[in-house]
Amino acid sequence: MAGMTGIDGMDGMDESGLLASVQAALRAEHAAVYGYGVVGGRIGQSRRAEARAAYDAHRSRRDGLRRTVRDLGGTPEESAGAYALPFPVPDAAGAARLAADIEDKVAGVYADLVRAAGGARRRDAADALREAAVRAVRWRGGSVAFPGLAERAAVPSAPASASPRT
Repeated sequence: MAGMTGIDGMDGMDESGLLASVQAALRAEHAAVYGYGVVGGRIGQSRRAEARAAYDAHRSRRDGLRRTVRDLGGTPEESAGAYALPFPVPDAAGAARLAADIEDKVAGVYADLVRAAGGARRRDAADALREAAVRAVRWRGGSVAFPGLAERAAVPSAPASASPRT
């Protein structure tokens, strides 16, 4: 019903729907932590601190999501032993591309969580979405029109310093 507010300010979302969205974000954070282990092993020295900061941020979000799942009465999903990478990562350029891909995927699940949650949880999800989008831009060197919304995202824009191809 319009105007009905449920748990934690959710508009029309039941607790099980919220729990499913939080679990999806937790799965994405587990994968991000794994992925940044690969990134850290292949990224050049000049970007290693950036990779470490992202790794730490995803670990922190993962741990917070575990608590949220418990608060919602669920059992946090465990991390897989390994995750399939979307493409080979043989060098620093591949590692930067992987990092951007990780952040795009994380932004997508947080966009879903923003839609599912309300109140403080919605704000936290929006913060996580923003942080992932900013990291993706840094890794990619350009942005997309609607971070976290794959159905609305266009081809990433070229960085301002890039010259057009002729």
